[in-house]
Amino acid sequence: MTKVSNFETDLRSRINRSFSEDFKRNKIRELEKNMVTVSDLCKTYSVSRTSVYRWIYKYSTMAKKDVKQVVEAKSDTAKIQHLQAYIKELEMKLGQKQMLLEFKDKMIELAEETYGVDIKKKFNSKLSSGTTSTEKSTK
Repeated sequence: MTKVSNFETDLRSRINRSFSEDFKRNKIRELEKNMVTVSDLCKTYSVSRTSVYRWIYKYSTMAKKDVKQVVEAKSDTAKIQHLQAYIKELEMKLGQKQMLLEFKDKMIELAEETYGVDIKKKFNSKLSSGTTSTEKSTK
């Protein structure tokens, strides 16, 4: 059963805030220009979705003209474009690394031809574990 003291602490913890009309209009303009989403407004300013939609109905020029606007579709498009740009950047870096690797392979090949030494064979050979003696015994 709920106690009166618990109810009183809940009321004290709530903060009654109000935003100016200018602030609301600016946020709705940003929303109409697709600079921000309803979810972003809710998270940033700790406002309920219902309140944001009330602002839209009250201050939006689009809502007064009965223009239907998809509010959050642009944010998904922006995210996809950002990810595609990131993929292109990674592919470019991968291509650069591949060219560098091919360059090193060609340099090793030219060094082998020039000096007559098998560099790849020496490079890929197993190293000794270090447990056996390298000195020859004289018996």
